[in-house]
Amino acid sequence: MQIYQFNNILKPVLWGGDKLVAFKRLPSQEVPIGESWELSAMPGRESIVADGKDRGMTLTQLVQRYGAELVGEDVYRCYGDHFPLLIKFIDAKRDLSIQVHPDDEMARRRHNSLGKNEMWYILDADEGALVHTGFKRSITAEEFDRLLADGTILDVVNATESQPGDTFYISAGQIHTIGAGNLLVEIQQSSDITYRVWDYNRRDADGNLRELHVDEAREALDFNARNGEVLDKPCIGPGMTRLVECADFDVCRLAFENGYSLEYPGSHSFVAMVCIGGETTLVVEEMAPVTLHQGETALVPAIADRVEMNGAARLLLVTVLNENQKQN
Repeated sequence: MQIYQFNNILKPVLWGGDKLVAFKRLPSQEVPIGESWELSAMPGRESIVADGKDRGMTLTQLVQRYGAELVGEDVYRCYGDHFPLLIKFIDAKRDLSIQVHPDDEMARRRHNSLGKNEMWYILDADEGALVHTGFKRSITAEEFDRLLADGTILDVVNATESQPGDTFYISAGQIHTIGAGNLLVEIQQSSDITYRVWDYNRRDADGNLRELHVDEAREALDFNARNGEVLDKPCIGPGMTRLVECADFDVCRLAFENGYSLEYPGSHSFVAMVCIGGETTLVVEEMAPVTLHQGETALVPAIADRVEMNGAARLLLVTVLNENQKQN
């Protein structure tokens, strides 16, 4: 096995921009890029191994070949051959649609899929950039319909001015949108189900109004008031800050100037490492070293108990909680 890196999956969208091209040091693009899918097992957009003896394999094929050695015993027991997460960079030059995602029960019933709990980590934000998360006050389904008809749904949604380093957790059922001017990392369950609530009457490249999913959104939405503030970030060790700990993923931010030694004795999970600044060389015993630059992501197999990191970098470390923790 090896430390895995994957080919870029770039997604051009009408609300995208050019920040990802600069951040990831990509060749210039003719169309605005809104998303870079870093780690994906979604059909039609699967991450493909960039090099090494498994070059050309998809992420799902890796899980099928290596099973628990790659993803961890508890993760494999819970999810089998289905990689449980989707990790992206998002560049919002324009406002995204106002939207909501279904929970596991609704997603399974309607789409035979996982639901979508997610988090955002803000990398860069223009002055005055906003994120919208959760209702300011509880509303009814009838009021929801009236606000949509008036085009004033954002009047009852929390707005928070975003700053680099801010973390937001958006649970399934929570209304939300990313405002113009935000560059961020999104970590979520492996699901691409989004119900658009409102899209400012925008039209696609063919001049058609973008599709809305109001009936599905009404079923998925939590109409109760929700907190729209950024999350606190407890420090759990030198250079290490826990950003989110939930049943679907555990995310920490790690910063170091002169290398770092990371141990996962008896690891129950893979570790996805997203480089958000600087660069570092990852060294795992009996695996070829990999240099990770800003804007790149690596997947470290669960079988690796220790990762030595050289250089100076800032990383997001993403794992999946073990089965016992999930039950608690």
